[in-house]
Amino acid sequence: MIAIIDYNMGNLRSVENAFNKIGTETKIVKDPEKLINFDKVILPGVGAFGDAMKHLQSSGMKEAINNYAKSGKPMLGVCLGMQLLFESSEEFGSHKGLGLIEGEVKAFDTSKFQIPLKVPHMGWNDIIVKESPLFHGLPKNFYLYFVHSFHVVCDEKFVIGSTHYGYDFPSAVQKENIYGFQPHPEKSHENGLKILQNFTEL
Repeated sequence: MIAIIDYNMGNLRSVENAFNKIGTETKIVKDPEKLINFDKVILPGVGAFGDAMKHLQSSGMKEAINNYAKSGKPMLGVCLGMQLLFESSEEFGSHKGLGLIEGEVKAFDTSKFQIPLKVPHMGWNDIIVKESPLFHGLPKNFYLYFVHSFHVVCDEKFVIGSTHYGYDFPSAVQKENIYGFQPHPEKSHENGLKILQNFTEL
């Protein structure tokens, strides 16, 4: 059974519906004490980093997520959920994250863009991937759906997928049993559903 964490910041139904399409049962979980009972966990997220961390802290879900990460069972952060896995973010100030992966979240540096591009980065873009069980059955380069103004900066050893928007940035990461995707697999049609299917089979 897969838990989808509810902390008042995620597009829960969209994620739930995507798993329904691949015939995988999920449960939306708000009680932090129940999280450890699940085989896998999804940390979704839409909104501001600082607000999200406040919700996780006040609900007790922050501690529950950290304990779950130590269990060795697979966890997947999506969009803001991926960013929360890291140590800090500069979005609307300076905020501490979950610290499960070393790195930080920064705004797109438009001064590095060779041509004018709009921020947020919104729409379909390609991801170039490394070897990972999440990409089984997919090509080395395929398209996913993005909506974000901030991105992760981390050591290359954690990067399993990268995307170019003005410059290259990490769009998929992994540290041991912890995975993260900046794009939205649940909104990315067949490619996204294949990633979610592969996650269920970890």
